[in-house]
Amino acid sequence: MTTHELILELNSNTNKSLELVSHQIKGLSETQRSWKSDTNSWNINEIFAHLNAFSSYYNATFLYKFEVTKFKTPTDEFISSPLGRSAWKSMKLGNAKNVKRKFNAIRTMNPKTNSELNTINSIEDFEHNLTQLLTIITRSATVNIRKVKIPISFSKIVRLRLGDALLYVVYHNERHVQQALNLINHPNFPKV
Repeated sequence: MTTHELILELNSNTNKSLELVSHQIKGLSETQRSWKSDTNSWNINEIFAHLNAFSSYYNATFLYKFEVTKFKTPTDEFISSPLGRSAWKSMKLGNAKNVKRKFNAIRTMNPKTNSELNTINSIEDFEHNLTQLLTIITRSATVNIRKVKIPISFSKIVRLRLGDALLYVVYHNERHVQQALNLINHPNFPKV
């Protein structure tokens, strides 16, 4: 795929997530935000607390890499590495907006094990993070997205190409926004 096509896809998916959050999730009451379908699942506040921890790491890492990279010449084509393709494909939702593969969040990004993640304004904070991500996506066109490497959140040794890392983050966001929508559509979800 071309770098331009990749950026269009990243922008489109991020804008869809932002629209869903703004129009279908943001206006929920505190009762709705804290409702759980069962004791093992996350509520909407916890979903967005996790997304904010994830965004906090990746957005800061992307911005730092833009400043320090020596690969300032953009490339026309983007080719995923085998590791990168595996990473973002594992996050990507299926055609029916279903999760194909489940993962356990690492302790530092899991609101059940890290109470510092829970915030009152988690949904509003995530809107801000998505807006910042849109700026990052646009800025990625100014560097070589194949040569700039991003360390993943749970291992500084493992690095993804910038293009792969952006796909990974965007699909991860999309996955958890869908998780929140699934909660809203649950038959026992509170009406107010």
